[in-house]
Amino acid sequence: MIGIGIIGYGYWGPNLARCATEAGGCRVVSIADQSPAARARASVRYGSVDVVEDWKTLVADPRVDAVIIATPTRIHFDLALAALKAGKHVLVEKPMAATSREASILIEEAEKRGLILMVDHTFVYTGAVQKIKELVVAGVIGDCYYYDSTRINLGLFQRDVNVIWDLAVHDLAILDFALGISPIAVSATGAGHIKGSPENMAHITFYLDGGATAHLNVNWLAPVKIRRTLIGGSRRMIVYDDVEPSEKVKVYDRGVDHDGDVENSEQREDVYRMLLNYRMGDVWTPQLPVKEALLSEIEHFVECIGQRMSPLTSGASGLRVVTMLEAASQSLRQRGHPVELTGMRQAS
Repeated sequence: MIGIGIIGYGYWGPNLARCATEAGGCRVVSIADQSPAARARASVRYGSVDVVEDWKTLVADPRVDAVIIATPTRIHFDLALAALKAGKHVLVEKPMAATSREASILIEEAEKRGLILMVDHTFVYTGAVQKIKELVVAGVIGDCYYYDSTRINLGLFQRDVNVIWDLAVHDLAILDFALGISPIAVSATGAGHIKGSPENMAHITFYLDGGATAHLNVNWLAPVKIRRTLIGGSRRMIVYDDVEPSEKVKVYDRGVDHDGDVENSEQREDVYRMLLNYRMGDVWTPQLPVKEALLSEIEHFVECIGQRMSPLTSGASGLRVVTMLEAASQSLRQRGHPVELTGMRQAS
């Protein structure tokens, strides 16, 4: 039975604690939080669990085999590194770290000690994203043309990260896992309209290997909550609406086919139009598992520890996502000037 310690019982920590309690093969033995109110809530909810103020006490506890970190991004690195050095497996909330250098150090430490390092990219473990991955791998959509996502709501405003690091991080994890296409460059623009808060809205375009593009619209200052993604391919298209209570994924057998090339002629435009075939086929909704994604994630973490296997959202995937976030932030500071992902060089 793997002993779990949870650092942070604020916004996301209670969800992690609940799922870690429900997951098989592990038990929560300790929860740490500096806030007296948070500790009081944890004590009421989990009477048999040690609730402590100092996270160092939790990390030093010999009953704790693995640490789950649910704290502000700025301290992810220090907490994760200390836990790894203490011989504990680590599951860290997204984003993995504040910089790619910090993420790389965590990966090296985990590898050196033979420990599991996993990132809490929860959407990867949803039935919807798992199904999208399955469809992409099976070639159902054909060649990917675009990924277009709108992820907006009113709040929650963050102090230590902007809206890109808070919301766009989900789409970057989905892109990395489901599409498996490497970004070449990124252009990002945005603005902050609330005093004392970082950028609360942004538009990001990733230029992907093979000619595809990914466009992300993220916003903390929207009157409605929208979580809608369109994935266009040469054969079929996918609409993924995470707010939809059922039928979150729909596959459209629709598109445009071009029958051939058009030579130079006075009637070139007319001939071109004749060669375009609009395909309007069926729409179908695949069946998705109803199991909670976070519970699946915790169970996967426990399995990876027991089997010593690499997680779906490993440290390496976390590093790739942080690298994309860094590049997008650099472009944002340069008012949309494209930034290359390789070497963080400006794209020409």
